Amino acid sequence: MSLAAAFETPRPVALMTDAPQNDYDLVRRAVEYISQHWRDQPSLETIAEAVGMKPLSLQRLFTRWAGLSPKAFVQALTLDHARSLLADSASVLDATYEVGLSGPGRLHDLFVTHDAMTPGDYKARGAGIVIRWAFHPSPFGEALVMITERGLAGVAFADAGGEGATLADMKSRWPEADYVEDWDATAPFARRIFDREAWRPDQPLKIFMIGSDFEVRVWETLLRLPLGKATTYSDIAAHIGRPTAARAVGTAVGKNPISFVVPCHRVLGKGGGLCGYHWGLTRKRAILGWEAGVSGQV
Repeated sequence: MSLAAAFETPRPVALMTDAPQNDYDLVRRAVEYISQHWRDQPSLETIAEAVGMKPLSLQRLFTRWAGLSPKAFVQALTLDHARSLLADSASVLDATYEVGLSGPGRLHDLFVTHDAMTPGDYKARGAGIVIRWAFHPSPFGEALVMITERGLAGVAFADAGGEGATLADMKSRWPEADYVEDWDATAPFARRIFDREAWRPDQPLKIFMIGSDFEVRVWETLLRLPLGKATTYSDIAAHIGRPTAARAVGTAVGKNPISFVVPCHRVLGKGGGLCGYHWGLTRKRAILGWEAGVSGQV
């Protein structure tokens, strides 16, 4: 079943165990192994044995999940590949692009329109805002999708059994908001987020940034990162006119509430290191490897 087809089905109990979720559970174990042994360039047979799968089954899974083989995924996790993502990091943030209607190098912010709370509203810690939420299957585990009447406000991730902790984490960011579980309202947003064919510049996804003025500036900068590119905390700091604020930028990146859509996973260390990711380095590696397959970089 394709991811888009999964969202077109009325919500049965079994939806949380359909193909996208099961695929990621298996992929996560493989990614963990690859992350620990990539310097050895492990073979397909070695990776498959480590995760308890047959080599051909693992090969098919990766091809279905990311459009690339385990061997290509190993290549996507090498330091050389990470450094290539950082090529011209500063100019990527400042450049004006000739952008067509297709191709993986399109500017991310052409597909998203955004609004933000006023500083005064932010200080109210979400008071007066109704946030509708639900968990949906995604290529990267269970995804918590949160929306307001002004657009998508949150995307977070959970491994099996960790949904409660993820929901509590996100609620703690805006403790005075009113929360309503609403699968039907959030499902169209989930479909838009994780179905690449639904990302169209003529129908941009509307997002609502709930954060401080500084945080919103950092998140807006992340939206300028196209698929297949990455940047550093220091380059973001320079871009927003705060060249000495790399540490503060790192904090703001870590607090990004709209994961994947606002691509905080594309922020790397100066030398190409992956650094931290609020939803786990394994998931960050999985997202970057998946994007490498989508963009045809490996």
